[in-house]
Amino acid sequence: MSAMALGSAAPAFAHPHVWIVMRSDVVFNDKGQVSGIAVEWTFDDGYAQMALDGLDTNGDGVYSQDELEPLTKENLSSLKDYNYFVVPRVNGKVVPIGEPVEPGQIYSSGKLELHFTVPLATPVDPHKVEFHYKVYDPEFYIAFDYVEQDPVGVIGTLPADCRLKVEPVVSDQQLNQTREMLSTKGTDWKPPEDEDFGGMFAQPALIICGQ
Repeated sequence: MSAMALGSAAPAFAHPHVWIVMRSDVVFNDKGQVSGIAVEWTFDDGYAQMALDGLDTNGDGVYSQDELEPLTKENLSSLKDYNYFVVPRVNGKVVPIGEPVEPGQIYSSGKLELHFTVPLATPVDPHKVEFHYKVYDPEFYIAFDYVEQDPVGVIGTLPADCRLKVEPVVSDQQLNQTREMLSTKGTDWKPPEDEDFGGMFAQPALIICGQ
């Protein structure tokens, strides 16, 4: 049986080897606080075919929830050391998250999708703090790109004076400048402000209130 895990692949690379198209939802509780981040990841065909190998145990050509469950468990287990690739920040500082809830995996129309929600260890009020998050692989082995339509949504109720915003994709010029900068650094260099290597290429999603 195959269960090709994410996050357990290899050391850092200069370019990705797995591609994911994603969307995410900010979860609000009944107090108008951010309580979690829900993600949906659709994998590239190459990864999907390798990950699914051997999972159709009854040979009917359909991947049921029971057949996909080992892959889901293996992926979440391997992602734990990477904080599930979800990095929320409050006033610029990374904040803790809990174990994923409501995980699942679907194979439909030739596409493999993983979804789960990570709760914030402590809900935050976006009126009182600056809240944003990124979804990315810190080693940039896996590339994440938001879907073009409705990349970010809401679960629960978005406060009336708040809105969501996804920052634009890094331009080719900025990307080349980053690559040139990285080429001058030693192997022990780390990005500033507690940022990971992969985070330098990731799009932040923000909650803006009262503007």
